[in-house]
Amino acid sequence: MESFLNRYRNITVLALVIMAQFVLLAVSAKNDQDVRMIRVWTLTAVTPVARIVEGIRGGGSGFLHNYVMLHDTNEENKRLRDEVGKLRMENTFLKNELNTAERAKALQVFQAHTMSKTLAATIVGIGAGSTSKVVLVDRGTLNGVQRGMAVVTPEGIVGKVVSAYPTASHVQLITDPEFAAGVMTKSGARGTLKGQGTPLCRVDYVAFEEKVDVGEWVYTSGDDRIFPRGFVVGIVRSVRPAQPYKEILVEPSAMQHVPDDVLIILDGVHQDIPDTPMAGLQPIYIAPPVPGESNNPAGSGAGPGAPATEADRLHSAYKNLGEQQGHTFGDNSVGQKPPDFTKVGTPVVLPPAATPPKTTPPDEARRNNQAAGGGPGGQVR
Repeated sequence: MESFLNRYRNITVLALVIMAQFVLLAVSAKNDQDVRMIRVWTLTAVTPVARIVEGIRGGGSGFLHNYVMLHDTNEENKRLRDEVGKLRMENTFLKNELNTAERAKALQVFQAHTMSKTLAATIVGIGAGSTSKVVLVDRGTLNGVQRGMAVVTPEGIVGKVVSAYPTASHVQLITDPEFAAGVMTKSGARGTLKGQGTPLCRVDYVAFEEKVDVGEWVYTSGDDRIFPRGFVVGIVRSVRPAQPYKEILVEPSAMQHVPDDVLIILDGVHQDIPDTPMAGLQPIYIAPPVPGESNNPAGSGAGPGAPATEADRLHSAYKNLGEQQGHTFGDNSVGQKPPDFTKVGTPVVLPPAATPPKTTPPDEARRNNQAAGGGPGGQVR
């Protein structure tokens, strides 16, 4: 080493002098951002080394934290994932149970209002193939089911039984191309409902001169001897004039979603065509009246005990009119005069009753006679 320095002594001294000059220049000189060059050079030289050291330190710390201190994290995560999966399954099960209870309640309400004898059944399977329009229900001949029986829901008709087995039955849906049923409208237009394999069914054999409007409800007519008359079928979505029959498309009200529970009609009873569908005969909640104002309409200004509706007010007016005219409601005996309801809203003025003549007591009459100048016998002198 000494021989090297002795040989290159001059060059070494020159290099040291030049380096010292650079150091002095860096200490005294500044860049355009008013930072000394020595600081800039130092940080530029140290930063890569510091980055490498920090990377090594962070990697070692991460390795220590993830693989040494948290060696049981995977097991904890697995346990939490299993618990979340169980909770999701339980939530889905409870939702299904709630929906099942609501559907069962709707079926019970419908059974209580319909005159036909029905049997509740659950759809447990569908036919093979994506275009299948046949479902399997869990009621069969052991429950009294026979081929050709109608299948309905509170929302409308679903189909008919095409084959019955001891514990199950096949039901052909109304959207099946081979399905047909007699239908009619409220106005009396009759036709034959046929499936098309699509969500909409068509109604054939409706004469051109019959009046059928879009939005009109269609009901079973009972002509097919399968569906009793009066059950909801669906709503008319399209009417096109044609010869000799109209082209009518109907949207089945019970097939807007695949039903899970249905009713099989064991003994059908024909009923009148309703004015409007019963909306599944589901119960409607009515809140209790306001305390102290149960009989008053809002904003009527009437006191307690006033009629709450227009019908109540009219009933009260009729009752008061009958009482004013001396009529006893419910008494139809001979000679009982009916009330004159044409005077509702007009106050009835009864004729004044004949007043009896005023009688004067004897003592008062004698005193009056004496005051008038009469004698003791009551005669005027």
